[in-house]
Amino acid sequence: MTPKDGNGTMTITRRSFLAALPLVAGAGIRTGSAAERPVVVMHKDPSCGCCGAWADHIAAAGFPTRIIEEIRINAVKARLGVPAALWSCHTAEVEGYILEGHVPAASLIRLLAERPAIRGLAVPGMPVGSPGMEVPGVEPDTYDVLAFGTGGPSVFMRFHGSAPING
Repeated sequence: MTPKDGNGTMTITRRSFLAALPLVAGAGIRTGSAAERPVVVMHKDPSCGCCGAWADHIAAAGFPTRIIEEIRINAVKARLGVPAALWSCHTAEVEGYILEGHVPAASLIRLLAERPAIRGLAVPGMPVGSPGMEVPGVEPDTYDVLAFGTGGPSVFMRFHGSAPING
């Protein structure tokens, strides 16, 4: 779990950052200076524990994060236009895009490099092994990161745990 500072803001500890580095390296993600990457603003329910672990994963990939605790998280999802069928536990905003759920940093990096005409990316539910949902000793799920926007959702990338699947 990620600790909070005196203002209730989630902070990333050196320990959690270092623990996430092997996950980032294993996914072929380059870490970079936080000054080089845009801020990811994450909205989460105050009682959610896995959301902080996802924020740690995103920060380890070089994205500065700002966490906003929202008691009415579903109202945030609706306001931002996330289709209800794609909802997960947290919602993030970055450079006009929406990230719903445990979207791996590799997908965020590709999204910002390609800048497709979509509203955002989603990982519906909470797949085991997705960033923030790692369970020691449990085989990670294979899951899709879905692009959503004006049409129905489409597969943007496929993962096994935090590792992209080629093809």
